[in-house]
Amino acid sequence: MTRLGRAALVLAVLVVAADQAVKWWILYGLQLPLLVSQRVAGPLWLTMVWNSGVSFGFLNAQHDLVRWLLAAFSIAVAVVLVFWVRRADRGLFALAVGLVIGGAVGNVIDRIRLGAVADFIDVSRLYFPYVFNIADSAISIGIVLLLLDMLIQDNRERAAKEAGPAA
Repeated sequence: MTRLGRAALVLAVLVVAADQAVKWWILYGLQLPLLVSQRVAGPLWLTMVWNSGVSFGFLNAQHDLVRWLLAAFSIAVAVVLVFWVRRADRGLFALAVGLVIGGAVGNVIDRIRLGAVADFIDVSRLYFPYVFNIADSAISIGIVLLLLDMLIQDNRERAAKEAGPAA
């Protein structure tokens, strides 16, 4: 495993720890399910939403089979990403995959332990219609960074082709 691969896995563990710690505070410290919604500052609210679907509530389903299928799929994705990132040789790629792994694992823990994912970050006053959590944020940022890394890598390969064979 490369140094960047190890760093990506450490980042994933940190994302899971942060995600689960914040969710514990939201559920048991603040007891947001009892409050339903609480203003934090400006357009930021904490609003309790139980997400039984995929990220941001897509494919929302209340059936227990869907819960376990989504959990199994998330675990499979995380395992594939772990094997993929082990040989990481680009920092941006390792960062991106580490974020996605951590987010996927954070949400799958909720799905298994709680039956649904605990979402609570509400910025709908900024016209963003979804309530989300730390894990969702990590997945979203990770995917954007992964796309950026792919674009940068594609440009590097194109430039290398145009430069011709090394002399």
